[in-house]
Order: sequence, then structure tokens, then C-alpha cells
Amino acid sequence: MKRAVGVVVALLLAAGLIWGANFYWQHLRGIGPVLKGPPQDISQLMAKAGEPGKSAPGNSPNTTGFPLKLPRGFNISIFAKDLGAPRVLAQDPGGALLASIPSQGRVVALLDKNKDGIADYMVIVAQGLQRPHGLAFRREGGKTLLYIAEVEQLAVYDYDEKHHRAANKRKIADLPTGGRHWTRTMVFLPPPDGRLLISIGSSCDTCVEKDKRHATVQVTGPMGGGLKPFATGLRNAVFMALHPQTGQVWVTEMGRDFLGDDLPPDEINILEEGKDYGWPYCYGKRIHDDKFDPAGAKKDFCQQTVPSYIDIPAHSAPLGLAFFPEQGWPPEYHHNLLVAYHGSWNRSVPTGYKVVRYKLDAQGKYLGVEDFITGWLTPDGRALGRPVDMVIQNNGVMYISDDKAGVVYRVKYGDSNR
Repeated sequence: MKRAVGVVVALLLAAGLIWGANFYWQHLRGIGPVLKGPPQDISQLMAKAGEPGKSAPGNSPNTTGFPLKLPRGFNISIFAKDLGAPRVLAQDPGGALLASIPSQGRVVALLDKNKDGIADYMVIVAQGLQRPHGLAFRREGGKTLLYIAEVEQLAVYDYDEKHHRAANKRKIADLPTGGRHWTRTMVFLPPPDGRLLISIGSSCDTCVEKDKRHATVQVTGPMGGGLKPFATGLRNAVFMALHPQTGQVWVTEMGRDFLGDDLPPDEINILEEGKDYGWPYCYGKRIHDDKFDPAGAKKDFCQQTVPSYIDIPAHSAPLGLAFFPEQGWPPEYHHNLLVAYHGSWNRSVPTGYKVVRYKLDAQGKYLGVEDFITGWLTPDGRALGRPVDMVIQNNGVMYISDDKAGVVYRVKYGDSNR
């Protein structure tokens, strides 16, 4: 009897090992760039390439000396380093750059007082927070207000522009517990609306949520007043941005895992109030998820949902997105969209780890796509960094956060030194 039990146990263990090995081979053998540390420190590579903050003249190739490649006429440097894992970037009304660092529970201001393109020092804006992520500013009654989204609450602060400090915290909304997707990001709808949108990702990979606030973008008043669904069926609309001409809200959307290397597509969506975008039953252009809903009970429902606006290669993990303004940038970039591909983990061959340019006309019509910055993923499958968010100014300068390398980059077009 004992021998029979032993044989059964051994067979079960063997089956488990075979299943685990097969699962790893199909879904996780490309996870190395996420788990392994960077093979080199990008800030040190920059230092070896030349004097930090100095870059080649406009209209010449990128000459920074490390593997990141940019279009001709653009140059990149390290603006701030040793930040831990910076995520969301935002500029205060005076132009200071703020970054949320969820792993450290704080928000910081990165200040470049001498205007040499390198942050001189860092100021702690707020600390002791529960994985703060989203940041937003608003002016009211002569005061500057800073909104910070933590995992389970949204709060507003009085913001001191001179000293870059947040004070007088007031909670204006409770948020659901984090689950799988704990990041919260925000954007204000343009005037005269002025309501505040906040993205809340799903608590799982694919499931029917018990808390219906998950997998949605919620809306509330500038000083609270209760959350209401603005758009639903969004598995993880991590970042949001307003189109400069139409005022529409564009979001990046991460698709589910474990459907193979090439399914489902990640997405760019344009939000419409009251609409459903399909998750967990559908993805992409109203494609029914047969694996999650094998009986097809929701197949007809998919045809009532909003299809993706732009499909992105599966598992690219799109995060921050920002539109080019007209001022300070070449005409062919006006109104174009940049998207940070954080990079895959659920893919046999890694993908992403770059910043991509989407060519659009002034009204947001899709015209094409091309890489803008590449090189974070090395030929041997290691990641020098993972781009997260970006701020594009109207003076030929942009900033990009990297939560793996722990830096914020400064990208400059032409001979702009501002």
C-alpha cells in the first residue's frame, strides 16, 4: 500500500514538474530582463561617454556613447539618477519636475537651478505614502493644489511652489485595494468640464471583478463627491493623456497574459463616457476571448463594446504616453504621440523596452508607427532600463522616467539648451 502511494506521489510530482517546465517554456522564458539587474549602470555609461549634460549639436546623430539610439537631431542625457524606481512625472506650474517613487512611498521634485540640463538637487514633496503613483496639478482660488493617488486613496494637498512642499492633506476618495494592478493615475478633463479621472486596474489577470471599480476609469469632482464609472472594461489603463486638439482622453491598455507570444494585443484607446471596452470577455478589435469564455456566452456582447483604436504588439506593456506640441519640435512631430513600452515578461522572446512614436494628424488620425528610442534591451537579453512615463515640453526638451535604471532622462532636440 505504501509503495502504491509512493508511486502515485512520484507520478504526481513528475507530472507537476513537466507541467511547470512546459508553462515556463511557453510563457516565462523571456522574463529575464525583468528579474535580472541591469548589466551596466546607464548613468556610468553616460559618464564614460563624456561630460554629463553635454550632448552633440542638433542635426547630428546621437553620440552619447551608450546603446540608446534616437532619430537624427535628438540627443539624450541623464537628468537625475539614483532615484530608486521613479514612475509618474509631472511639472508644477513653475516648471519644476516632480516624480512619484512608489517603492519609497514618496514624491520628489528634481530641480535644475543652474539650467545646465542636470538636476542639482532633490526635494521631498511628500513622504510616508502608500505606493504613491499618479500626480496632477490644479489651480483654485489663487492656490496650487497637488493631487496624489495612492493605492487605496486619492488625496489633495496645498502645494508650495517656492519650496516644493505638499501640506494639508485631504482625502477626497477611497479606492479599492490593489490586487494585481495597484497603480493609480489621473488626468483632469479639459474646461469647462474639469472633472478628475482616475484609472483603477483589474485585481487579476482575467476574472469577473467583485468590486466593480476595478478595471475601470472612474470620475469624481475636483474636491471629491464620490466616484462614478466613466469607462469600463479596461483591464489596466495605466496612463492617460489629453489630445491637444480634441481634448479626448487617450489611454494605454495592457492586455491579458497566457494566450501566447502574440495575443492579445496591448492597446491604445480613446475614452468615451459610459462606454465598455470589453475586458475580460473581449480584446483588440472586438475579438472574443474564447479561453476565458469558452461557452461563448459573451460573444455577442463583444460587438457592443468599443474596439481598440490602435493595436500594440502583445506584451509590450505600454505605460506613459504624451503628445508633441507644435512649439519647439519639428513639424513632422506635431501632434504625434510617444508611448513608453515598459517591456514584456510573459513572452518567450522579450519585446518592448523602448519608446515608440505614433504618427497622427492634428485630429488624431493614425498614420503610422516607428521606434523613437531603442537600445534598453541588449542583444544578450538583458535590460539596461525600462521606460515608464514622459513629459514633453514646448521648448524641444522632454523627460522620461526609468524605474529599472533608477534615472530620469532628458531628451533634447536640435541646439535647444533650455
